[in-house]
Amino acid sequence: MDAAELGRRTRVTLRDRVRRVRGSVILSVQAAVAAGLAWYVAHDLLGHFQPFFAPIAAVVTLAISVGQRMRRAAEIVAGNAVGILLGELLILVIGRGAWQVSLVVLLAINLAIFIGGSASLVSQAASSGILVATLLPITSDYYLSRFVDAVVGGGIALLVMALLLPLNPLTEVKRAVSPLMEALADGLDQAAEALAHGDAAAAQEALDRMREAESHLRAFGESLKASKELATIAPLHWGKQGLLAAYIEAADHLARSLRNSRVLVRRIVSMIRDAEPVPASLVVAVHALAQSVSSLRRELADAVEPEQAEQAAVRAVREGREAHQTGLGFSGEVVFAQVRSTATDLLRACGMSREDAERQVRRAVGRIDQSGSHRSAGGTSEQAG
Repeated sequence: MDAAELGRRTRVTLRDRVRRVRGSVILSVQAAVAAGLAWYVAHDLLGHFQPFFAPIAAVVTLAISVGQRMRRAAEIVAGNAVGILLGELLILVIGRGAWQVSLVVLLAINLAIFIGGSASLVSQAASSGILVATLLPITSDYYLSRFVDAVVGGGIALLVMALLLPLNPLTEVKRAVSPLMEALADGLDQAAEALAHGDAAAAQEALDRMREAESHLRAFGESLKASKELATIAPLHWGKQGLLAAYIEAADHLARSLRNSRVLVRRIVSMIRDAEPVPASLVVAVHALAQSVSSLRRELADAVEPEQAEQAAVRAVREGREAHQTGLGFSGEVVFAQVRSTATDLLRACGMSREDAERQVRRAVGRIDQSGSHRSAGGTSEQAG
């Protein structure tokens, strides 16, 4: 690895780390506030001596539910409460030992399953029961206080999450979709440059990066689930449901545009290796797709009509048509077909209906649809690379 590549990777790593820290600022503030409030309520208001389970339950609830739905956070609270309650009741009566710990775990897991809990609730119930059964002193002075502390801490965490310091659902979605759209736009731009310079290795690198973007797509999907729930339960953010709808409507189409673009770039690799003709207009078409993605990202974030994204997508099809008329080889024709498919996906992500998006693409293609010399806008039969 040369110094330039090492420097580039270091910059990317540092940028990602800074982005993650910025994304966690609100969470850290939530956890700090929830922990302090939980201790105050349990110690100062309820009079519990050393109520450490209260701030622990608050922080665990917030930390484990990062990027998850409110239901999972509630399950963490329930799991803590179930395990601690069983541990307190049983160990106080039957004492402490190997078989007592086994019994607590057995009952905690089965009770969690009985009430319909997920894996989070089951594991939290078992681990909390073990903690009480093995570490804490056996004395009636603490009778049920730890159970109450766990409920107090978890309840305050839910309150902070939903009402006091709720995450901004739009901010979370923008943060999650940004790496996805960056990877898609950068991959298309890099592939277009590779096509222009006949660099198969660079095109393959672009394809590999776009394959890695699948993880960003999954993160975006999880963020949408969490953000939809936040916008529903947090009164401070009820007014954001309409703005959030644009991202929800775009999600499936962005996923399809990523997969169609991977087919496109894989065929660019084949074009270069097979020394097929490369009209300049085809390079412009791929660049225009990248510009459409970048414009869509910006216009969604600014909550404005995605006019520039639409125009760039249509321009990509027109440039692809010019390339087709100039003359393309087999892989080049597949690239043109995928330009059309990806442009359709991006127009749908802009909020167009299927009929309007396909009409725009047909207009941009013009009469060559009737020639039978290439495949339809529905794409090719290839699987995404």
